[in-house]
Amino acid sequence: MGRILAPFGVKGWVKVQPNTAAIQNLLAYRTWWVGGEGDWREHAVTEAKVQGRAVVARLTGCDDRDAAALLQGKPVAVPRAALPQARNGEYYWADLIGLAVVNAAGQDFGRVTQILGTGANDVLVVEGERERLIPFIASVIREVDPGTGTIRVDWGADY
Repeated sequence: MGRILAPFGVKGWVKVQPNTAAIQNLLAYRTWWVGGEGDWREHAVTEAKVQGRAVVARLTGCDDRDAAALLQGKPVAVPRAALPQARNGEYYWADLIGLAVVNAAGQDFGRVTQILGTGANDVLVVEGERERLIPFIASVIREVDPGTGTIRVDWGADY
């Protein structure tokens, strides 16, 4: 859902870069999980607001600048059950990570390891015999089938 960029002020607030479609969407969740690498910790959001292109928030257990500094760089997540159901043809990034990517000729490019939000369109980072950056746009993405774990693309092996 986002990443903590830095402490904000001296009273334990943090500045967060949201990875949501709209910056204010992160404000809808009153509980955040902060951490990563198997060390996730639940924090209630006591106050939060949009500040420019980021969100600033006060979390339980984060009472001063030093505590906020310990959270710097950590990802912010929410429980999957708290997210709305994706509409037909829409996918959460987390659902695409790990899927195999195959082109129309049946060539296996590898698996999606991350997704980049570029502003213009999202880009799949696919790791296989080499790294490929494949735009997540209708003219390239032919089928996403989470059931079989496959994304079919119109993308040449030499691109």
